[in-house]
Amino acid sequence: MIDDPTRSFRLDGRVALVTGASSGIGATLARALAAAGARVALAARRLERIEKLAADIRADGGTALPVVLDVTDRAAIPVAFDAVERALGVVDVVLNNAGMAEPALFLKTGADALERTMATNFTAPWQVAAEAARRLVAAGQPGSIINVASVLALGAAPGYAAYSASKGALVQLTRSLALEFVRHRIRVNALAPGWFVSEMNEAFFASDKGKAYVQRMPPGRTGELRELVGPTLLLASDAGSYVNGVVLPVDGAHHAALV
Repeated sequence: MIDDPTRSFRLDGRVALVTGASSGIGATLARALAAAGARVALAARRLERIEKLAADIRADGGTALPVVLDVTDRAAIPVAFDAVERALGVVDVVLNNAGMAEPALFLKTGADALERTMATNFTAPWQVAAEAARRLVAAGQPGSIINVASVLALGAAPGYAAYSASKGALVQLTRSLALEFVRHRIRVNALAPGWFVSEMNEAFFASDKGKAYVQRMPPGRTGELRELVGPTLLLASDAGSYVNGVVLPVDGAHHAALV
């Protein structure tokens, strides 16, 4: 009898923490991790959103715990991990998804906007990864950390200097941590999504300018959130056990010819 190769994508027995889980990419991937068998901690600032998502996951037979967390509050991160450990166990899959963008041309990007962008898109994933890794090392457990970067970490576009810089820094952090943590059996990889419609950009993509931009993109369309599920499960599960330090674009080849 041939073993089912899809079984290695299962996450039974794993505990996953998803930041920015209240909507969009985070909510979709939290559902997917739960469907694959993980016990999922839903971290975000909007309690009502993650409570509703947790209820939906439980209704589908999964396990989910809402955890209020502002990832830019450094002191709140270990408190959140403590709560997850008490309820679900040691976190061994991290999806660093929380992010933000304040598009503006470089000379119109203020210091406060730059600091907010870097704090959310780079410093917060650094702190979350550090907390997760410390606990995994102490427990002697392997794990997987997945940082959600962006196609704009691989190429540039006018008006996104701060965002691109923050996500580019996250890519280099991913590679550095992969090398440092490999001896602890902790893999660190990144997803680099292309354009997916979200609360942050839906107004742009509904505009004439946004529609014209989509037509110039190599795939001629934005991504569908479900198209991020397979890559995420690969990086989170034993199916990707020898995949480490990788930045995986999920963008319909947009990064190959960024326009």
